[in-house]
Amino acid sequence: MRLCVFGAGAIGGLMAAKLAAAEAAEVTIIARGPHLAAMQAHGLKLRSEGTETVVRPRCVATPEEAGPQDAVIVTLKAVGLPGAAPQIAKLLGPETAIVSAVNGIPWWYFHRIGGAHEGRRVESVDPGGVVSAHLPPERAIGCIVYPAAEVPEPGVIEHSYGDRFTLGEPSGERTPRVEALSKALMAAGFKAPVRPRIRDEIWVKLWGNLAFNPISALTLNTLDQLTGDPGQREVARNMMLEAQAIAESLGVRFAIDVDKRIAGAAEVGAHRTSMLQDLERGRPMEIEALLGVVVEFAELTGLPAPTCRTVLALLRARARAAGLL
Repeated sequence: MRLCVFGAGAIGGLMAAKLAAAEAAEVTIIARGPHLAAMQAHGLKLRSEGTETVVRPRCVATPEEAGPQDAVIVTLKAVGLPGAAPQIAKLLGPETAIVSAVNGIPWWYFHRIGGAHEGRRVESVDPGGVVSAHLPPERAIGCIVYPAAEVPEPGVIEHSYGDRFTLGEPSGERTPRVEALSKALMAAGFKAPVRPRIRDEIWVKLWGNLAFNPISALTLNTLDQLTGDPGQREVARNMMLEAQAIAESLGVRFAIDVDKRIAGAAEVGAHRTSMLQDLERGRPMEIEALLGVVVEFAELTGLPAPTCRTVLALLRARARAAGLL
């Protein structure tokens, strides 16, 4: 399998390193700047479970150098996808799958969902249809990212926990392409179950992110501070209940209740959410993919979401004040 990782930061680098180390696929990485230069000069270093592994997958700067692939794993932040979509499209051959390992609601969400909303565009993550124009939804395979990793220096991936990437076709089918991808990831040492209801899994992960990330960016609190403060915890809970009602009206099933989900977040401890980290580092925050889309779906379904709307307005104001919007 010719497999390209587009956006090989922490998660993409983790996937590429383990796939290459296990020779589970013919791996190509598309990167840029010092990270690309370091990988080309010294290989990609993965630090995980007290060991350091160096692999030398093909590392290039452009899709033209990579050529058509059997699968492209997209690990960009959602905010970067509209700009990158034309470049990702250059990697597509006649049968290339696009593995959407991006936080939040994906651009392909309403593809093969059935019912009244079949084929609807998700404006929050696909503004004006720019993403779907270049990355047809029928190419997409859903991928939920559970591991945590970071890039402490160019060319180095530090993996802290987690080994599961849940996969699923938008249609719920077990196709040869999703089976092949699952097999490759498992050969690399990951858990890669194929689920028939991938949207349920998307929402369970989003459930926490849509509340904890925005509140942390507004308060500058870590997860333990946020969940330990009754006021902030109540705001998060209200946001999550609003989102649950919206998701369930679209056919999603939640396997756990809201209080268990909050308790799980509290157990993570003094974690700085990705949105808080982006704010502190002056990088664009994933506002629309994590929360804007919830308000968009509230309008679509006609359900109220007053807490989500209020927090979204404050978060956008925070981003504007920081020069990030």
